[in-house]
Amino acid sequence: MCLTSTIFFVKNLFIDILIKRKVTGDPMTYVEDLFNLSGKTAVVAGGAGAIGTVMSDALLRAGANVVVLSRTNESIETFQTRYENEPELAGRVHGMSVDCSDESAMAAVFDAAAKRFSAPLILVNGVGGNRGKSKFVDIDINTFREVLDLNLTAGLVIPTKVFCKKWIADNIKGSIINLTSMASYNPLSGVWAYDAAKAATLNLTMAAANEFAPYGIRVNAIAPGFFIGKQNKSLLIDAKTGDYTERGKAVLHHTPFGRFGDVAELAGATVFLASARASGFITGVSIPVDGGYLAHNI
Repeated sequence: MCLTSTIFFVKNLFIDILIKRKVTGDPMTYVEDLFNLSGKTAVVAGGAGAIGTVMSDALLRAGANVVVLSRTNESIETFQTRYENEPELAGRVHGMSVDCSDESAMAAVFDAAAKRFSAPLILVNGVGGNRGKSKFVDIDINTFREVLDLNLTAGLVIPTKVFCKKWIADNIKGSIINLTSMASYNPLSGVWAYDAAKAATLNLTMAAANEFAPYGIRVNAIAPGFFIGKQNKSLLIDAKTGDYTERGKAVLHHTPFGRFGDVAELAGATVFLASARASGFITGVSIPVDGGYLAHNI
């Protein structure tokens, strides 16, 4: 075969490969392109907690640079030790001790993330939690205000306000992932401030999505079902017997999958909502990861 014929053959073979790949596709390449977050920077508020750790790790392993926010340096150090034997991942993690209810502190977080990596494109609002359980007439008003402030002011309003103001000014099409709850849809007994805050989180997720859509900013949420963690373990498992409490049994009865969730099962929804390629036309939604809890019927 002469040189001209060889070049012609190779050229056509290369074109044929490209056409076939475009038509049939390489499954692994397609999935990677759809969910790859390489080069993007994410800020995860509450990123060293039980749920926050899973979300931070998911974004990191999808290729993002991740800035983890927590109230304590101890929790940040604990999170970072996960990557002692994974230097490539460790190099893309940065921890900051921050009060997320402080506007100036959150503005400093944005600037620090941009300086260390690049301007943040993803914000996860993962700050939250509950304190105690009581009858309505026994509500401690100070505790009520603290829980509202934790879940709503620090857990959504301040970080969203600060980041969206900067995104709009710099024409950045960012993505926000809030944490709603089963309590956003149906109130849980005895946790009045938490119920109120999580109902408001769902409401503000939709309202903010509407307001920021003209700027290309997406606002969505993930609604975890029941996962056993430090904050709710005593409510779901009897410390003396190790058996499920009546509340724990009621949750399982109400969950079609018949089990509590594994926090690792939140990773997929996190990466999906963070990726503009995978979910670029999705805003204002809350995705339940709940084993069917909200779909339960009789």
